[in-house]
Amino acid sequence: MAATAPPTLDQDGLGLGAQAESPCTLGDEARPSPAEGSVIEEQAARSLLAFAEDAGRGLRGLNASLWRDRLQRRFQDLEAAFDWLLDQGHTHDALALASALADLLRTTGRVAIGRRWLDRALEAATIDDPLRAVALYGNGLLAFWQGADEEACCLHGRSLELARRLGDRTTAALALCGLARVALREDLDWARTLCEEALGTVQDTDDTVGRSNALHVLGVAAQMGGDLGQAREFMTQRIELARKLGDFATIGAESSNLSMVERQLGDLARAEQLAAEALQIADQRGDQWAIPYSLSGLAAVAVETGEFERAAKLLGAAAALQDQQGNAWPPDEAPHFQASRAAAAEALDRDQFERAWSAGQQLSSAHAVRYALAERLT
Repeated sequence: MAATAPPTLDQDGLGLGAQAESPCTLGDEARPSPAEGSVIEEQAARSLLAFAEDAGRGLRGLNASLWRDRLQRRFQDLEAAFDWLLDQGHTHDALALASALADLLRTTGRVAIGRRWLDRALEAATIDDPLRAVALYGNGLLAFWQGADEEACCLHGRSLELARRLGDRTTAALALCGLARVALREDLDWARTLCEEALGTVQDTDDTVGRSNALHVLGVAAQMGGDLGQAREFMTQRIELARKLGDFATIGAESSNLSMVERQLGDLARAEQLAAEALQIADQRGDQWAIPYSLSGLAAVAVETGEFERAAKLLGAAAALQDQQGNAWPPDEAPHFQASRAAAAEALDRDQFERAWSAGQQLSSAHAVRYALAERLT
């Protein structure tokens, strides 16, 4: 593979693209010596890595769209930095950069790119350390969202083995939860067992991430098993924990899950409010990945209230967005999506359903959100 052009620095200490004018791209009289140039190149790459790590934390908040815009504007620079780090043998930093950008790539519908980056970095960075354990877990989670369950299990299993060997209890808990997500498709009891082990793994620690993930999967397992009261309890606990941490990504996602539970418990007003709030949070955060789930939740409420054309249009939009992002419905969401679609198709004549579904499929993400929220938030 040809060597990648090194990133360079701008006035903010962050990266510019390889084609930007800088001392490294001007005439010979302005070029630094080779040794001096290497320092500049490494400084640029490390500055971009620091920027990506800061942005990764920012992506969890309500200002995620601002961070995402900054990352998008510098994405070519980040790609150049990633390739340059790999080319120069800075494999640990390349792995850190791929891990930091995984959530950006997921929430902007580029899961496949996130997996390719992590695959390349994991292959190159062979040192067994906590970062590798985290990256294996992250790659496994992306595989799960693609519906690649065997790959997800393999990656989570490797992460769990390494995390246990290193004494990294949080990552071990996350890997257990990753395995539990896959188990939801076929064995709810095994999923619960894995999550209970995850909670035990982080007991008596100050961990919040592993605990939050365990509460999520336990809530989903309870909902899928028909224990809606317990599902509500687990999901409410997770939302409360996320509020304490200011983690709006989790608040939105778990509100969407709780909407599903409240609908089944018969509280349609609360279900619609939660799904609409989750969609509003996703829209404000620019989280394209989360939007189809809230659209599906609002469609399920529309079915219950007899608004079948609205339901079909929302479902068409949700399906199109999932397809565009290359994502598969997870095991707790798929049955509800399919049931809502079947109910709308049965209630409408064929032409009505197809027109509404097609109209939804043609909506952009922004227009789908606008349609879904119209007159719903008061």
